[in-house]
Amino acid sequence: MSGANYHEQKDEKGEELQESKDLVFHSKSPSDTLRLGRRIGRLLHQGDVVALVGELGTGKTQLIKGLASGIGVRRVHYLTSPSFVLVNEYTGKIPFYHIDLFRLGGEKEAQGLGLEEYFQGKGVTVIEWADRIPSLLPGELLWIYLYYTGKQTRSIELIPKGKRYEELLRKCGVENVK
Repeated sequence: MSGANYHEQKDEKGEELQESKDLVFHSKSPSDTLRLGRRIGRLLHQGDVVALVGELGTGKTQLIKGLASGIGVRRVHYLTSPSFVLVNEYTGKIPFYHIDLFRLGGEKEAQGLGLEEYFQGKGVTVIEWADRIPSLLPGELLWIYLYYTGKQTRSIELIPKGKRYEELLRKCGVENVK
């Protein structure tokens, strides 16, 4: 897994305007993606929400296996996307809720499903296809976008929303992080 960097925005004179807290990782393999997930997972706490976005096959499930492993879920190789049941719950140091919204048409279908109970629950909630329900998500969370860059390589962008998640990324212990 190659380095991560904060994005810097500069004005027309080349002076820094504002430091963005977003991080971009370049994964060279599925095992890199798994390791990144494990690193982040070790830092997750009760009530944390992670929102994943990426095309089919970009590595969301590998990342989720790493997140689950990081919070102490055993036998993560059995973890699969809950495409037909909406939510899978796993036991670790704290509960791990894996929500997959692939089959949902949008926010209207998601309303009334009680998802907010997971967001405010006693575990960590990870949502695949989270971009399908933007107004239903909590204001503070960690967005993770996965993009194809090659057959096995991926670009993984982490966007913290809120101080808790900014601090989480700082603690992630990646090189080049201020």
